[in-house]
Amino acid sequence: MVSLLDVNVLIALFDPAHVHHEAAHAWLEVNCKYRWATCALTENAFVRVLSNPAYLGRGTTVEDAVSRLRTFCSVQQHQFWPDSISLLDRIRVRWNHIQGHRQITDVYLLALAVSNRGRLATFDSTISLRAVEGAKAENLECITA
Repeated sequence: MVSLLDVNVLIALFDPAHVHHEAAHAWLEVNCKYRWATCALTENAFVRVLSNPAYLGRGTTVEDAVSRLRTFCSVQQHQFWPDSISLLDRIRVRWNHIQGHRQITDVYLLALAVSNRGRLATFDSTISLRAVEGAKAENLECITA
């Protein structure tokens, strides 16, 4: 099953000071033989965070962040998933199972993973499968330290 890497997983892979840096690399090492994915949302967020000068006081340039991500995504195991779903889809997203604004992106990424018959790889253990129609346990992988 293809794993969609959420932005925190992407950042942890690139930032040695990230609290989950080692866990992200350990997970990728075990799962690297399988296909993994990014989408426009996760790629844009990765570049935005890493190029922010306030990020741990050592932001990188936009060009460098894009270059690093491009190199990382150039491997055969990578897939790009177009953002082909909408949060406005009343059938796909169950708003009554979303607890607050911090879960919006997570639910969207889970819905995108389900629509691509994949799974979302994340550090966030609070994502509710009930928020996405058709989501099952295999559609969500919580990476632990």
